[in-house]
Amino acid sequence: MASAETDLAAAFGAREQIQQISMSPDGTRLAYVVPTKGQGAALLTFAPGIDSEPKVALVSDGETDRLSGCNWIANTRLVCDLWGLTRPPELANYGIIAFSRVVAVDIDGGNPKVLSKSTGAYSRGYNTDGGTVIDWLPEEDGAVLMTRTQMADDRLGTRLGSSEAGTVVDRIDSRTLASSRIERAEENVSRYLTDGHGHVRIKGIELIEANRNSGVIRYYYRPVDGKKWEQLSSYNYMDRTGFLPVAVDHERNAVYGFDKEEGRSALYRMALDGSGSRELLLARPDVDVDDVIQIGRRNRVVGATYATDVRKSVYFDEKIAKLRDALSKALPDQPMVSIVDSSLDENKLLIRAGSDKDPGVYYILDRTTKQMATFQPIRPQLEGVKLAEMRPVSFPSADGTMIPAYLTLPAEGTGRNLPAIVMPHGGPGSRDEWGFDWMVQYYAARGYAVLQPNFRGSTGYGDDWFQKNGFRSWPTAIGDVTDAGRWLVKQGIAAPSRLSIVGWSYGGYAALQSAVVDPTLFKAVVAIAPVTDLPALKEDGRWWTTYRLDAAYIGDGPQAIQGSPARRAASIKAPVLMFHGTMDRNVNVEQSKLMDAALKAAGGNSRLVIFNNRDHYIEDNEMRAQMLRESDAFMRKASGM
Repeated sequence: MASAETDLAAAFGAREQIQQISMSPDGTRLAYVVPTKGQGAALLTFAPGIDSEPKVALVSDGETDRLSGCNWIANTRLVCDLWGLTRPPELANYGIIAFSRVVAVDIDGGNPKVLSKSTGAYSRGYNTDGGTVIDWLPEEDGAVLMTRTQMADDRLGTRLGSSEAGTVVDRIDSRTLASSRIERAEENVSRYLTDGHGHVRIKGIELIEANRNSGVIRYYYRPVDGKKWEQLSSYNYMDRTGFLPVAVDHERNAVYGFDKEEGRSALYRMALDGSGSRELLLARPDVDVDDVIQIGRRNRVVGATYATDVRKSVYFDEKIAKLRDALSKALPDQPMVSIVDSSLDENKLLIRAGSDKDPGVYYILDRTTKQMATFQPIRPQLEGVKLAEMRPVSFPSADGTMIPAYLTLPAEGTGRNLPAIVMPHGGPGSRDEWGFDWMVQYYAARGYAVLQPNFRGSTGYGDDWFQKNGFRSWPTAIGDVTDAGRWLVKQGIAAPSRLSIVGWSYGGYAALQSAVVDPTLFKAVVAIAPVTDLPALKEDGRWWTTYRLDAAYIGDGPQAIQGSPARRAASIKAPVLMFHGTMDRNVNVEQSKLMDAALKAAGGNSRLVIFNNRDHYIEDNEMRAQMLRESDAFMRKASGM
């Protein structure tokens, strides 16, 4: 058990001790990203059984740039993605701009190289995209295939063809930066897929209409022995229709992808031989099949996954299926088992296992010796803290529809007449799943019951459940959220005078709008990085090529006005606490400032906490701990506790 002196807010607010991890091609070393001060991170490399201490290979301070993840391109060399946010004065209309770059480094930090094209101002714009590695070229020592953005320079006379603009694919030697062109510059390419053997087989081109994104990507494939691109499919990412390719199967000369089957996402395999034939591999009558399971240095597809009450995996590879069954028996208290990475020969595997009551542990499995060793827990700060069970439940909405949800009760106590929280998820294109949740577990440790509803407007349950999304269908979505609170009271779980609502992003919007729709239900409202004004949210994207799509997604007219809590602040009677970062490019901090001002002008009780230089996710241990601590105190005071 945790000691009485345990600072629960600091323990639960701490970022995962291993934020990303990978295994070297020969299986002897691990590389993992660990958090440092603020938003900072460091890349460590370690050879179990050989090294006494990990080596520091790369460090980012989290302010000028952020380290997101690294992968091996040789047994002694890695490629890492770094990114950051900036607000150039000359691009004030665009708000906060994200930029990225790709770097390569030896395991001890030696021979650092930037693989991205030069970033910065050009005569025709800004190159903020540092590119993406699309093939790790496992047979080549330290080389990769990656996309890079090539900017045309008017000084060279682009009309004369001396400088092409667009996305290119280059083969790059990460040690010398020697490169060769694999795919020439082409505009509006959104992605490339390779077969894991160095061959680019599929490309997606965004269709542009009147200088605006159309929402449609047209995919093309290249035959095994051909150079000409052939049309494969079209995919509309707004209504999620059409065939979306996700991975190429080199051995079968086929591509895996998602398409609709009776209104729900299903996994297909389509031949790349010109026949257009395809096979349905996995579909569900109740939920979307939403991801493929890949393994090895070539990202070989071995199965697919979906989430009902809990996430389930279906393996097409018989050996991996047997291995998964054996791991489940070996780790009965950690049913969430996944293969994170492997050696090139797939004989050594990096395993992650956890549960709702276990944040997770990384293991190293040697399939040859059949020995498995523990590497490191993901959240060591919570060792000894008793965590709570997350239980799938459902409750009736006002129209009788049963709404799936997850209920977490404190680990100790009767589970009756408790302080309680309804916690709607973000998105709105998202859903909650069974498993460890640091915010939910913190509140449960502080004595709250927490209910997470997958309201209509959530993804994962097919088109009918998604409706028009949680903004355009807000009356239904918010109705389900408020019904979640009423159900907690009716079941005797929540004390009516101690019922609160907490949400992040769209969840923050749902929290505020729920207090508009039913001003007496919730006694306290906590909103983190919330949307508060739908017309203003649309206007934030005015200068981007996706503006038309975003505007259609959010909606307009009276529905958008009535669905904006900042315009109906006088209806909110409960006290409101908001948190927001100044570098949030998902939801502008002005949304919270507008809400705070509107509530105060209406005589309401509102407090806004601003986190300087922090983005939408507030990935900072101290600030997350502050948020947990202050929200707990706020809800207790509002409920008279």
